Amino acid sequence: MIGAVLPPEASWATLDHDPGPEVLFPAEAAIVANSVASRRAEFAAGRHCARLALEGLGIPPVPIPSGPRGEPRWPDGIVGSLTHCAGFRAAAVARRADVRAVGIDAEPHAPLPEGVLDAIALPEEAAHLRELRRDRPGVDWDRLLFSAKESVYKAWFPLAARMLGFDEARLVLTADGRFTARLLVPGPVVDGRALTGFAGRWAAGEHHVVTSVHVPARPGGAAPGETHASEIEARETEETHG
Repeated sequence: MIGAVLPPEASWATLDHDPGPEVLFPAEAAIVANSVASRRAEFAAGRHCARLALEGLGIPPVPIPSGPRGEPRWPDGIVGSLTHCAGFRAAAVARRADVRAVGIDAEPHAPLPEGVLDAIALPEEAAHLRELRRDRPGVDWDRLLFSAKESVYKAWFPLAARMLGFDEARLVLTADGRFTARLLVPGPVVDGRALTGFAGRWAAGEHHVVTSVHVPARPGGAAPGETHASEIEARETEETHG
């Protein structure tokens, strides 16, 4: 399912179980040596998926250390993202020459716990979800919004090197499997221009929802932020007048 929401330049891998700790390099095992068993299993699954995805780009197995906020440190010239939830683990990677950043997320296809939507959704987003529920009631749109915001953050952080709050991007989801995110704070400079937003895709299955965003490399062309901003404006116009 994750492959359906990724760009063609990406290589990806999924697992439906946690592999044993033997899949970790010694330097990786040291990172989670003092963690609880569930965290060690999650970490091992993510690194195993990552190496499977890297293999699709012709990159041999290498350690993938963690940054100061726990983010994966990819090999030179590679961008990527990891996700892990009950029954679903995945990694997606691409060459930086093709994709400047990628973010993926998977979540259980079930309503968010009580109170979480109020903490993550802007008023406009909450109103938009109510409309979507009427049009397509078989999707847990609150969980999908949460997942989309997680994907946006995972693409944002490697570019901006700072946190992005749930209230610092306004998302618009559409029933055709797409979404946009307009940044409400200054974005990082990518390919010479300030990034103003992201465009993404989503898919919903019986047990999980998955989301993905990416920032394409645009050497000599429109900067990613410009392209995404125009897509966001077009979709917001469609939501208002369509």
